[in-house]
Amino acid sequence: MKYYSLASGSKGNCFVVQTNHSTVVIDCGSTKKHLINSFTNIDINYTQVDALLVTHGHSDHVSQVRMFGNIPTFSPIPFNNGQGYQPVVPFMSFHINELTITPIPLSHDSEVTVGYIIEDAYEKLVYITDTGYVKNTLIPRIKDAHYIVLESNHDPEMLMNSRRPHGIKNRILSDSGHLSNQACAEVLGKIVSLKTKEVVLAHLSDEANSFVLAYQTSFDLLSSLGYFPILKIAGQFEIVTGGSNS
Repeated sequence: MKYYSLASGSKGNCFVVQTNHSTVVIDCGSTKKHLINSFTNIDINYTQVDALLVTHGHSDHVSQVRMFGNIPTFSPIPFNNGQGYQPVVPFMSFHINELTITPIPLSHDSEVTVGYIIEDAYEKLVYITDTGYVKNTLIPRIKDAHYIVLESNHDPEMLMNSRRPHGIKNRILSDSGHLSNQACAEVLGKIVSLKTKEVVLAHLSDEANSFVLAYQTSFDLLSSLGYFPILKIAGQFEIVTGGSNS
């Protein structure tokens, strides 16, 4: 199983999971130019992928949905990409070729927001962004993944010192907002195991975070528990690759 983060942050999000038999895209935010260039750079024809998985309806996750108008689309919300969509329900798994995909409920200020567990016969990937917290009841389901993509959105002190309006600060800090670096690290401390090969810290805020802070917060907690997976940072306009044979 390979993965590619093509865009991650408030200006757009797009993630790709590829196996020998399947290619699925999670979200399709960002600019059309950036996504087309990114798919070209990773040598994937986006018009021929097997599925588009939508996490929620915010524009930074679905702004380029028309690019995937001929692709089977799975979404937790009513959706129109030119050909309709197939609804997903939390915990109701479905299959795309050899992949088993399980939507999981998240807490965000959108009508419905989900993350995804993607599994084949050999490996498991967990994808979680845009959530104010992760329910403890989810931990057994998302533990022991080989690859984990988890939001590490902000440093609370940097957020409060930013020029953002007070209402937006409260939104981000709320249970329906975004995970802080510390909250991300605490979740990782519960779900990372010796099986975990790589962790990608995602959806970092440009104004209220830094790569160094996000990395150090998760590294310090995981290393204190004796876990040393490869830690990566997903940037807004850069391609981050990983997985088997990466």
